[in-house]
Amino acid sequence: MIRHVYSEHFVHLSFLGLSPGTIASQKTSQILLTPPDNLNGLQPFTRHIVAVGDLHGDLPNALRVLRFSKVIDNVGNWSGAVDFFVQTGDIIDRGDDTIELFKLMEKLRSQAPKTGGVVISHLGNHEWMNAIGDWRYVYPSEIKTFGTVEARQRMISTGSIGRAWANNYTVASRLPLHPYLGPPNTPYPPVHSQLYFEQDLDGTEKLETSHMHELDLESGPLSHAALSFVHGGLSPTYEALVPFPEKINELGTSLLRKLQRREQPPPHPPHPYPGLPPSATGEEHELYDANGPLWYRGWALEPEEKVCEDVEKVLKATGTRRMIMGHTPDFHNIVSRCNGKIIIIDTGISHAYGGVLSALSIHYTFTPIFDPENTGAKQIWLEREVVSALYEEHQEVIADEQRVVVGDFVA
Repeated sequence: MIRHVYSEHFVHLSFLGLSPGTIASQKTSQILLTPPDNLNGLQPFTRHIVAVGDLHGDLPNALRVLRFSKVIDNVGNWSGAVDFFVQTGDIIDRGDDTIELFKLMEKLRSQAPKTGGVVISHLGNHEWMNAIGDWRYVYPSEIKTFGTVEARQRMISTGSIGRAWANNYTVASRLPLHPYLGPPNTPYPPVHSQLYFEQDLDGTEKLETSHMHELDLESGPLSHAALSFVHGGLSPTYEALVPFPEKINELGTSLLRKLQRREQPPPHPPHPYPGLPPSATGEEHELYDANGPLWYRGWALEPEEKVCEDVEKVLKATGTRRMIMGHTPDFHNIVSRCNGKIIIIDTGISHAYGGVLSALSIHYTFTPIFDPENTGAKQIWLEREVVSALYEEHQEVIADEQRVVVGDFVA
């Protein structure tokens, strides 16, 4: 049996009066007043994430949201004020600004890296409907912005929008709060290399450092310090959940390729519903059905007691602390359930709905606490995560959580 060094140290925090997993007390906060010179060069880490839900063809409202959430500046360029901007899908349908919205996303994607930022994009059920040929929510006025039906088909299959979907959009994502867990979409559970034990001079065996890191990513104190993003929801009974999000995204990539490379069927309506290609696998059909990540609404509609029990299983399996999704709108506010473990960010931003304009903000900090007797692998840190719903005139804190963790967390 392997004892994990970080887990072992994590339970020896009696000097703070804290037990593992508890919320940090005011006593912990006061320790942070120690002068930085005593922290052996350790620096606090911060990460700021902004997520926005369904936009549905409304460029003006999208720009308003991106401005007040500080994703873009007053002239519509990447502001540099956030580290990650996440959009959870359904940019298309119900409005006329499809082309301009996808152009905006690609512009921000190219600008963001200049300030160390990243844009993470998802395909919603409406992007998939259009790729299939299901155009029930496409306005005739929107088709005119492409020129013709055929021109629109080309653009969302082999043209600029279709290429963006294939190259820059996924079905789901896992976004670590701390870089120790790796870049976005590092799969969970982690891929293990073959375990190798070094032998000490006294004949005992120990794990190599690289393998200790692998075990830490799966079960250490930061192993679940990540967020999941998806359009619809990660059903507790969906079978292709792990490794997350690798398995889901592999299915999405495969199915999108089949849809884009087939001869484009005449759109429905007025023509018959084309459905998935004959070559679509059973798993690809499950990806697109009501229990799959594109259409699932259970987290929004099921009773509180049920979802708060089910969510723990999904968070554990996906290596995350919160799941964030769009798809099921509440026109008045961002919905938080189970103490912020489920967050639904579709508020009907598009004028097609007339809902409130909103964005989700996550501020994460990881701050070293000075203790001369605990350094290196025993270094103590205060982890804080503040999750807020942003609106045009105000904001509301959904969760403000602190934890003490111990270890040498080198990214």
